[in-house]
Amino acid sequence: MLKKLLVILVLLPLLAWLVWLQIKVPSEDRKFAVQNKAVPEDNFLLSTTPHISLIERPVEHFQFPIAVGEVGPKQSLYSGPNQYPFYCMARDSLLGQPEVDNQQGLGVPVYRNEKIVGYSKDCSVKTTISYYTLVKHGEEFRATKLDNPSAARQSHLPLFRVEQGSINRFIYTIVMPVSTREVGDRLAQSKWNKRLIYQFNGGSGIGFRQGRQKASRVMTRQANQLLAGYAVVSSSGNKTSYTYNMLLAEDTARRVKKQFVSLYGNPLYTVGVGGSGGGLAQYLIAQNSKGILDGLIPLYSYPDMITQTTYALDCDLLNNYFTFRANDRKAWRNWERRRLIEGMNAINDFPQKAGFLQPLNQLMSGFVPSFPEGNSECINGYFGLSAFINNPRQGFIRELFAEHVVDSTNWSYWQDMSHVFGTDESGLGLSTWDNVGVQYGLNALKNKQISIEEFLHINANIGSWKPQAQMQQESIAVPFGHKIPIWLTLWGNHNITTPENLVAPRHQGSIHAMNKAYQSGQVFIGRVNIPIIDARHYLENELDMHHMSASFYSRLRIKHANGHDNNHIIWVAHKDHDPTQHAFDMMDQWLMALHSSKNKTVASSKPPSLQDSCFNADGSIYASGDQVFNGAWNNQPNGECQTRFPMFSTSRIEAGGNWAGTMFKCPLIPVDQAIARGVYAPIDMRKNIADLTRTFPEGVCDYQGIDLGIPNHPIFIKNQENSDNRVVNLSY
Repeated sequence: MLKKLLVILVLLPLLAWLVWLQIKVPSEDRKFAVQNKAVPEDNFLLSTTPHISLIERPVEHFQFPIAVGEVGPKQSLYSGPNQYPFYCMARDSLLGQPEVDNQQGLGVPVYRNEKIVGYSKDCSVKTTISYYTLVKHGEEFRATKLDNPSAARQSHLPLFRVEQGSINRFIYTIVMPVSTREVGDRLAQSKWNKRLIYQFNGGSGIGFRQGRQKASRVMTRQANQLLAGYAVVSSSGNKTSYTYNMLLAEDTARRVKKQFVSLYGNPLYTVGVGGSGGGLAQYLIAQNSKGILDGLIPLYSYPDMITQTTYALDCDLLNNYFTFRANDRKAWRNWERRRLIEGMNAINDFPQKAGFLQPLNQLMSGFVPSFPEGNSECINGYFGLSAFINNPRQGFIRELFAEHVVDSTNWSYWQDMSHVFGTDESGLGLSTWDNVGVQYGLNALKNKQISIEEFLHINANIGSWKPQAQMQQESIAVPFGHKIPIWLTLWGNHNITTPENLVAPRHQGSIHAMNKAYQSGQVFIGRVNIPIIDARHYLENELDMHHMSASFYSRLRIKHANGHDNNHIIWVAHKDHDPTQHAFDMMDQWLMALHSSKNKTVASSKPPSLQDSCFNADGSIYASGDQVFNGAWNNQPNGECQTRFPMFSTSRIEAGGNWAGTMFKCPLIPVDQAIARGVYAPIDMRKNIADLTRTFPEGVCDYQGIDLGIPNHPIFIKNQENSDNRVVNLSY
């Protein structure tokens, strides 16, 4: 009791102090914030029916290359109207302020000597050329910009010509290795090995920002390859911190590569590389289009972002349940029990960075406060993302937009994709997220790891996210700046449905949005046949969000779509070994062999030593071969790598779903039919039909059926194995 009293005495003054600190102070962000929204002009939007991969792209109308001192295209080629508001980030990229394009107060103010000289709504940046050196200092590389061409000509260090500007309003970067004799010649390329890397980058974004891209960061990420003679291109539009709109990302990548080819000619090949969102972007661009990428090196990847939201948006619902709604909250302080429901890893006594938020919010909600005694991937990896991705009232913590712009804008991933997915009667972007009929913890019930009472209580009380029109902004204090926000509403609990007649309502996703997500290529359906080396560190014990199982969701989708996975290699490495350079070496062998003869296939060109593998901390191979990763994901006994690096699952897999994870909305069957079919076996649920029916009046998920959100077209359900055109159920 004394401990609880001390917690209260500490937290109450802390809460008062946080509120006091919210007094407005001068802000650099506010000075350069978007002042007013522009009205988008009409622009061509590619039809994606029946699937984007079957649609021819329009002919380029912009005259590439962009001349030095000029700006690139402000509108996309085929991705629809520009999005507004749009925050310029040329300053963040060390490129100065954007070009003035209006005097009507639209966009961000542009200053000269602290005086506003105009505004920029489209954030154009003139194309510039500069020179950098790249050297290793200890364990890290350092890219240094040289003051002028004269300094470049006198350099004795590895030298690189860097071009930057804007294409589709995003900042692009081209890095070319050169000699000192080539300084001043934009087209010189004697140091280039004719291989091109397209660098993608990750993060979670909802649009509305140009994105930051520093040339030095592009270079240090690919330092080894640049020093080996590769050229590198990238764009802030291909960093998912700024958008998950994969149609716009593809459009931008196509044009950035067009700029490169118009200057230097076609490379021998173009290989993509990038982690997290930068990995899934490669999967989707390769699936949806041709002519951009020839090989992929996705790192820490997921198959796509949108099917990840299916289970990621469960996280805060479950956190809220365990913290506030459970009958026996003490029982869920055993974090390994939470893993039974969440699927992803959870560890007792693992520290939480912001663990003090739990007692603070418990106190504010009238509960006896307690500090967490463990952590989970749901918290350590996904905390805050549900509000950012799903809540149209949330927006950015930084003051990037004037208050009236914030109030008049819907901020969410769904809004970023609203021109494709559609909007509701309130103008809010349609959402694919759905949890109607989902039986959280079903596997744990069947395995007798939770009781019937616990199973029933979780599912009656977990609820769902409220309709977007009812959502409210999170209460967040930023006394230490935007990088250390203090959440005064934990787990978005005020945006979660509450029990009505003992049951908290579930959320219906939009079938139309689901259809459009599939058709527009936001969903990875596995239709890719170029070489892929999917590599990652094993980070499950770090509770990192980049869970190992995601590589195998991609594997399953590729195999279902193509009838094989001959083009897909998976590497998992101890966290102390970086296999990226080895991946580039093997990819080079693979692609050069593939392009050496028209008779070569992707499978026949693959180096014999290139196999699924896991690596020790010293870089040695622990095990390799076709079966080393066998496990629950493919219903096989655990292979050597699976035993060495065990994977976890997701909330939807633990609810009875399948491992490939593409089901947006499950078909439903009545509770009594589910019992008769053995859905709960060996648990006898006949005495609980009334409780189950009250919780699931429309029925429970039938994961043997087909996703109700999948379009009715053969491309989504045809397996080409053995070319026999058999139609199979691919709603895995």
